[in-house]
Amino acid sequence: MALDHYLTLGRSGLRVSPFALGAMTFGDDPGGAGCSVEESEAIIDGYLERGGNFIDTANFYTNGHSEKIVGDYLAKNPHRRDRVVVASKFFTNMTPGDPNGGG
Repeated sequence: MALDHYLTLGRSGLRVSPFALGAMTFGDDPGGAGCSVEESEAIIDGYLERGGNFIDTANFYTNGHSEKIVGDYLAKNPHRRDRVVVASKFFTNMTPGDPNGGG
């Protein structure tokens, strides 16, 4: 299935690619699974150039680096921002000892 064969996301009315780009490995990761900013941006470029428009990230992916890389990429490429749907999750406590540090 082509990336530009868009589907409606639930009842939101948003039209998204059938495959989201998972950004779990974008950025420095102490476990060694992450990729550099440059590699991450190249992956995003390739995905968007092929018609993709749905990026998935989360606050705990590579200790927050993933969200920053995706956000910085879209800030540097404002012509692409209005065409991209970003899905993020916030549920892992990133601040030990803070009872409100997670959702």
